[in-house]
Amino acid sequence: MSELRDLTGQKFGRLTVITRAESDKRGSARWFCHCDCDNETTVMSYRLISGRTQSCGCMQKELTSKRFTTHGKANTRIYGIWTAMKKRCESPYDSSYESYGGRGIKVCEEWHEFESFHRWAITNGYADNLSIDRKNTNGNYEPSNCRWVNNKIQANNKSNNHMLTFKGKTQTMAMWCDDLGIPRQRLENRIRRGWSTQRALTTV
Repeated sequence: MSELRDLTGQKFGRLTVITRAESDKRGSARWFCHCDCDNETTVMSYRLISGRTQSCGCMQKELTSKRFTTHGKANTRIYGIWTAMKKRCESPYDSSYESYGGRGIKVCEEWHEFESFHRWAITNGYADNLSIDRKNTNGNYEPSNCRWVNNKIQANNKSNNHMLTFKGKTQTMAMWCDDLGIPRQRLENRIRRGWSTQRALTTV
């Protein structure tokens, strides 16, 4: 049997060995330790020497807490936008999943880290009165396909928008109404009644 290594007074991570403790049922050595956080704990000899145990448990608690609070923005609007974006793309239980994740739309790997998404948002025009919008409504949530827009632009970019083509130009009905000064409800009624695009857009 190999000679027991005396660990008294040695430090392993946050633990300082105070004295030998009673061996476990199999005869393996244990040591009574004082942690830097002022807690005390008993640790197996091999766990100290191998580095598998370096604190009374406080280190892991701190790492876990830091992982969830490091950005300090859990209650911000940007964080809410980020969370909702991931849910509609990745959670089948989200009410919008069928229109996003169900159509194959994904959140890029980079934006699975909130800090990365936050950096992109701040440097690309985020404001509290704007919403995230995909330029290509069939594309993923990723830096090259996203922008911050007001509600009107986002409405124009919805995948279910009625597009009209006239004189080689294709726009949503809302955009044609703005260009030609036609009330939105009037144009919708004309299209619904079967008017041609030309007649609907040119009739005074």
